[in-house]
Amino acid sequence: MPEQEAAGHQETPAQDVGEFLRRRREQIAQRWADAALFRTVFTVSREEAVEAGRAVVEALAAVAAAERVEDYEADGFRVVREQLARTAASRARAGSTNSQISAEVDALRPPMIEMLVADLSDRPAEHVRDCTTAITVLMGTLRLVVLETLLRAGQELIDRQRLQLLEVATPVIKLWEGIVAVPLIGTLDSARSQVVMETLLDSIVEQHARFAILDITGVPTVDSLVAQHLMRTVAAARLMGAECIVSGIRPPIAQTIVHLGIDLGSVKTRASLSDALAYALRQQGAHIVSHEADGAGPR
Repeated sequence: MPEQEAAGHQETPAQDVGEFLRRRREQIAQRWADAALFRTVFTVSREEAVEAGRAVVEALAAVAAAERVEDYEADGFRVVREQLARTAASRARAGSTNSQISAEVDALRPPMIEMLVADLSDRPAEHVRDCTTAITVLMGTLRLVVLETLLRAGQELIDRQRLQLLEVATPVIKLWEGIVAVPLIGTLDSARSQVVMETLLDSIVEQHARFAILDITGVPTVDSLVAQHLMRTVAAARLMGAECIVSGIRPPIAQTIVHLGIDLGSVKTRASLSDALAYALRQQGAHIVSHEADGAGPR
């Protein structure tokens, strides 16, 4: 009976691996500190590399103890994802490819296997083999965590750069006192429309603008989605106390708007940016005299 109870409480290979990792945490961290993944990142002091390795080993021990060696979303990995992201990002900035970083993570496994086999030398060969398999799967999962974290960080960087490009590509120009304009060039999608609206509203506040001109001369096509974006921007500007004028509506775009049945009746429109500026200036009391009309030529 006692033997049956003992057998019933026998630890699984994964749990044995978790116990091994907790027991040999310091030795593994010391070995890892000399591996490329840590050595080339923590160059100030070796102790930094050891500390980083120690944190990862502790995470692996928690994952193994929970018998979730194949689960890259296991709770144990949560505490080291930020550390792994910084480490992987540093290697990526140094020119390492994802394949190289993956190989560097895989290089952490042999020292662990070596120590594990030594620790379990008095255990049955089959159990040692099962534990070796468990730690191999665990390290494969760690590699997935590193790559997934790296890809996510890369996507976040791409998103930030894309937003910065949208802001650069959507300048707000002060044309006159109280008059600002946004010359739009290229496709107007949802993300860019949001940037247009935000930058225009900020500029209206900063410049105390009474008129805002949206010039769509450089927008190749206008569909119902683009029209909706324009209407929302016009409405938002109106709420900020500025009259919004849409200029640059070329004949093909005008025909498309009519064909789509889009109602721009509440929006002030002009054929060109100069027409829109002239309208805004007249509304502010300025007297516009054309160069040809007053006969003033170059002298």
